[in-house]
Amino acid sequence: MTEAGELRVVVVEDEPAARRLLVKLLSAHDDVRVVEQCRHGKQAVDVIEAQRPDLVFLDVKMPELDGFGVIAQIGAERMPPVVFVTAFDEFAVRAFDVHALDYLVKPFSDARFEATLQRARRRLAEAQAGKLRALLDGEREDSLTRFAVRLGARSVVVAARDVAWIEAQDYYVLLHAGGAAHLVRQSIRALEGRLDPRRFVRINRSAIVNLDHVRALDRRALGPWTVQLADGSALQVSRRRHASVVRLLGERG
Repeated sequence: MTEAGELRVVVVEDEPAARRLLVKLLSAHDDVRVVEQCRHGKQAVDVIEAQRPDLVFLDVKMPELDGFGVIAQIGAERMPPVVFVTAFDEFAVRAFDVHALDYLVKPFSDARFEATLQRARRRLAEAQAGKLRALLDGEREDSLTRFAVRLGARSVVVAARDVAWIEAQDYYVLLHAGGAAHLVRQSIRALEGRLDPRRFVRINRSAIVNLDHVRALDRRALGPWTVQLADGSALQVSRRRHASVVRLLGERG
């Protein structure tokens, strides 16, 4: 966002009626400026590269180059925050895999749009605050902060801070959060590299714990060390990883 608090937005939508509706709803806000409207993905790549907007409303299904193709061409690390817009909700999990702020399914009501815009504002504000905290305490800005998981027929978002521990399941992992376990198609090794190392630590071959959820580091007689989590889980710490767990817990006081 600009210093004056103006939110600069690019709208990418191949359907004229849907594009006009998005522009109309956005333009109703005094602090929002639609800097460009794009009819297809190739145009969007050029516009986003040139304008560097604060937010992009991006259609998924477009001819020649779809929304995911736009992100791939620009690069996920250089892509501005995105709200996906589509009539096909089966893309929800994939959208969150590329860190979309939200997912707007057509046809949508004015109320749903307003909720999406407010959520985007909040996430952008949190991101700006997070960058400041990262400068102050050295936290990694590129760490994974949320997961998109399947819950029955729906896709839901689980915040990384709410995950107590992560359990390896062959080429998948189980996220243990709020008394539930969610299956994610990613190996524990690959996931470990995407997590904030100040919060998450590998304690053995099959488990990563969130240090915010650790209540004690315990050892019975001459047996192995275990971490006791707030949810009641007791997980064994391997001998070679014990020192790093102790160090990180010590840094947190």
